[in-house]
Amino acid sequence: MKKENCIFCKIAAGEIPSCTIYEDEEVRVILDLGPASKGHALILPKEHYDDVCSLDAKLAAKMLPLAARIGEAMKKGLGCAGFNLVQNNGEAAGQTVFHFHIHIIPRYDGGPDIVSWTPGISSAEDLAETGEKIRNAM
Repeated sequence: MKKENCIFCKIAAGEIPSCTIYEDEEVRVILDLGPASKGHALILPKEHYDDVCSLDAKLAAKMLPLAARIGEAMKKGLGCAGFNLVQNNGEAAGQTVFHFHIHIIPRYDGGPDIVSWTPGISSAEDLAETGEKIRNAM
């Protein structure tokens, strides 16, 4: 199912031009128009899923190996030293287009910090309490 007003549905269907680097019957992989680094790509399912929580299990199982394959191709083809896989869920997490997608961001030696944070500190008690809340919600 596609969403009529979803820009990523239109890109994945080929209705809006993009620089496609991979395509099959279920996904299209495009270069991001606003890249975090040279070669930044997006994996877009051709069917609409708002986020990872609504993603079809069969398609989900395909995504990580495909992202790894694209990342390896970036290392070989672009000479990047590594890559980040980024997947945001919800506005508070930085999701701006509500169509599931995975960012593959090439990382170059000496390049800027793109995906990083300063580790916090949690006590054993806080970890136990937090873990219990998550387990109880599953």
